[in-house]
This record gives sequence, structure tokens and C-alpha cells, in this order.
Amino acid sequence: MNPAQPLSESCLPAVLQLVATHGLGDTLLSTLRQTWPGVHFTGCMDDDIPVNAKPVAGGDGFNIYLVNSSNHCSVLTNDFDVASGMVIAEVLPD
Repeated sequence: MNPAQPLSESCLPAVLQLVATHGLGDTLLSTLRQTWPGVHFTGCMDDDIPVNAKPVAGGDGFNIYLVNSSNHCSVLTNDFDVASGMVIAEVLPD
């Protein structure tokens, strides 16, 4: 994906590849922010995400959620048309 383009579903494969390459953590978030300037990327634990939220993608040990920050408060969404960022949430084994 061209970094000048807004967040879209077409960036998911590249994000998933970067998670596989860098693992979860600050290096991943820094790389994502450099690759897509202007897009907000956050990391957290999956159990910090509301139970009814549905990830847009995921992999071994993580889920990806979209964030809409168009109003004062950020809210989770599954709509790429209004998404302004992504949350990469670590899933711990039970």
C-alpha cells in the first residue's frame, strides 16, 4: 500500500506480514507508523477490548481492530471507510 493512501482493507496483508516479521511490541508499532504516516496504531492486550468487538483480522497470538477517531472519543469499528487507525491486541493463551 502506498503510505499516502488512507487506511483501507488492502493494507491488511502488509500489516499481517509486519506483525509476523517484527512480532508484537514497540518496534512493530514504530514500523507501522513509519509505513502509514497519519494512521494511528496502538497496541494493547486483547482482554482490554470490549467483548462484543469483532477483529478485522488476526493471527497466532493477536487480533487487529479498527478505530474511528472522527469524534472526540475513539470507538472501535469494522468499517474501513471511517477507520483512522488500528489496534494490534495481543491474545494470551488460556
